[in-house]
Amino acid sequence: MSAEASLSQIGKYPVRRKLGEGATSEVYQCYDPFNDRDVAIKVAFPENFQDPERARVYKKLFLTEASLAGKLQHPHICQIYDAVAEEKLHYIVMEYVDGGTIEKYCRPEALLPVERTVEIIFKCTRALEFAQRLGITHRDLKPANILHTGETQVKITDFGAALIASGDTTQILAIGSPAYMSPEQVKEGELDHRTDIYSIGVVMYHLLTGRLPFQGANNYSLVYQITHSQLAPPSRLRPALPPEIDALVMRAMARELGERFQEWADFSRELAHVLRPERSGARRAQRFADSDRFETLRTLGFFQEFSDAELWEVAHISTWRHLEPGQALMKEGEPGDEFCILAEGEVTVTKRGKLLNVLGPGEPFGEMAYLSKKDKRRGADVTVTAEADIIYIPTAKLGRVSEGCRHNFDRAFMAILADRLAMANLRLSGV
Repeated sequence: MSAEASLSQIGKYPVRRKLGEGATSEVYQCYDPFNDRDVAIKVAFPENFQDPERARVYKKLFLTEASLAGKLQHPHICQIYDAVAEEKLHYIVMEYVDGGTIEKYCRPEALLPVERTVEIIFKCTRALEFAQRLGITHRDLKPANILHTGETQVKITDFGAALIASGDTTQILAIGSPAYMSPEQVKEGELDHRTDIYSIGVVMYHLLTGRLPFQGANNYSLVYQITHSQLAPPSRLRPALPPEIDALVMRAMARELGERFQEWADFSRELAHVLRPERSGARRAQRFADSDRFETLRTLGFFQEFSDAELWEVAHISTWRHLEPGQALMKEGEPGDEFCILAEGEVTVTKRGKLLNVLGPGEPFGEMAYLSKKDKRRGADVTVTAEADIIYIPTAKLGRVSEGCRHNFDRAFMAILADRLAMANLRLSGV
């Protein structure tokens, strides 16, 4: 297929418009008629495969990314649907993300609020831990490889440079974007996931300040600075930044591996902590950030069998509220089209004034609205007895989640109902 033809059609995909181009490829927004959706298609420049030496490198990069088709199933990783290698055309079909890259927020005049930046980086850390569990290290993290939609929904893309733990140990060195590379990467040393931790630290620095932490007239100067120069804290460029943000970025970008975050979970936890105010005062009026929701969900026993992707589904379909003692949550006989899970605090369940149960964090109530096929009326009163965070889940929205997520809800409900029935039997038997 000629370059001219590719502007209107790429394989079976009609082209809507060109989205942009880089050093090795160009990207088009196309229509997938078989799945009735828009897709993004990255087309490699033909000359990449003509010179024998360059062809070896670019074929490796192409095959690495193509090999991940269908494998990186995570809400914050751009999905790869298909890859095609023809004599004159190499292209990869990916999920289309309508917001473009986060590069636009790295300019000093277009910086995001600190909370939004932290949310974006938090989601990146969760996605990259997921990739690490599959044996994948990205190696080319930069704003141009992080797509966004809406305020803080992000998708990491371009895994062509990735290290993949498999039988194939042939890897291409000296790839990536020098300004975002870790000290060990610019020195072409042994790499693990901590090189990605460093690179995400650089991305965070850039988003917070509008400046790269190290800048040089050429790559040699840049490499020297990365490996020898003192890192200035982000607050030097943006004085309003709190000390805990400085500490986070400085630890992620520590030159010595032993001083850096050792695991993605440690990095994620600190990011969530920065966003989470104290439980009293400000928390009562504040919206629950996505990072707060995710971190809370995975501490609750009800959700222990849910995967990261399924927890994100729950976070996105639920509504969260902070309530004071004495507030009524449910009334016996009222219709109910949602159920709740207690994230923090305490509620009591009563029927006609008689105490039935006292519930703590991780326990559901009002679940008959979901489990019952006919009668959707509440069977008891539920009242807040200690300052509480409540997760509301509309039963209608469960129809939009994945089958695995629904299955885990059903399994968790069955386990809790069995426990409650056993406790009721004990009380009746007088044991």
